[in-house]
Amino acid sequence: MIQVENLRKEFKKTVKEPGLKGSFKSLFRPKTERVVAVDDISFEVPKGEILGFIGPNGAGKSTVIKMLTGILTPTSGRCTINGKNPTVSRKSYVKEIGVVFGQRTQLWWDLPLRETYGVLKEIYEVDDKSYKERMAFLNETLDLESFISSPVRTLSLGQRMRADIAASLLHSPKVLFLDEPTIGLDVVVKDNIRRAIEQINRQEQTTVILTTHDLADIELLADRIVMIDKGRNVFDGSVGELKTRYGQIRELNFVTDSPDPKAALDYLRHFSIGEEDVSVKCEGSAVKVRFNSSAVPVSDILAYTLETVHVNDISVKDADIEEIIRRLYKQGVE
Repeated sequence: MIQVENLRKEFKKTVKEPGLKGSFKSLFRPKTERVVAVDDISFEVPKGEILGFIGPNGAGKSTVIKMLTGILTPTSGRCTINGKNPTVSRKSYVKEIGVVFGQRTQLWWDLPLRETYGVLKEIYEVDDKSYKERMAFLNETLDLESFISSPVRTLSLGQRMRADIAASLLHSPKVLFLDEPTIGLDVVVKDNIRRAIEQINRQEQTTVILTTHDLADIELLADRIVMIDKGRNVFDGSVGELKTRYGQIRELNFVTDSPDPKAALDYLRHFSIGEEDVSVKCEGSAVKVRFNSSAVPVSDILAYTLETVHVNDISVKDADIEEIIRRLYKQGVE
């Protein structure tokens, strides 16, 4: 459904020297430098897959999404969605995609939501029968009925996000781009939106590209992850593969009645390891130890802990995806 080959995007940035002299110089003889936002990115997405597209701030995620949706033209490389080039076949292409930018709405601020959908119906040339069936489906999936007659400006953030997702799905797109769809939402609304995305993907085989900093979205929804950093691919695979390849982080949780367990447990000196391989956090009598099991085996950590402090309860678990990706962002990926 989606093919991205050697995609590259460069921008020219004007560099201004400080002071009034610098302002005059930049006005008459501007100095520019080239900024590479996306550097030779390639990936494919088959029909019906939910792809988690992630990376740190400034990695180039939004630039890639804007090229895939036809907002930006690539400097070089090629992308095709359902056989169409987003910038060449723009009018016919946009009828096949839906886009939600979490911090920007496509709804008319002063119109009631029902009338907004009526306008979008005409823009996308949806016939009356299909529109009625589609609205019934979206009402059921996203629970719009309670606020569909309200002006958009009166909606809460959670209601507006559900309304935006419904607007992007009104014309039954083959591909749905979701850029931070759960940003700023509470836990209940996030869960409702995740279930809606999952249901739409399952029932209609809609291909979804999901960009988010909420890694719970990725873990619960995505079949596959593409991670980029500094404009380049650094990982392409499933969540399971990510954990197998980089998930050597374990979490030891225990409860102790020993005084000051953090001072007593000197993991760094005992195992001759660095701070990047172990961290200790205490909350009252509960202690959480995150450690790199490739640097220190689980059995050794357990033995040292049990020998040093009195433990009332103890457990070891794998680190979640958020911890793995946090370490990748901090250390970089080889």
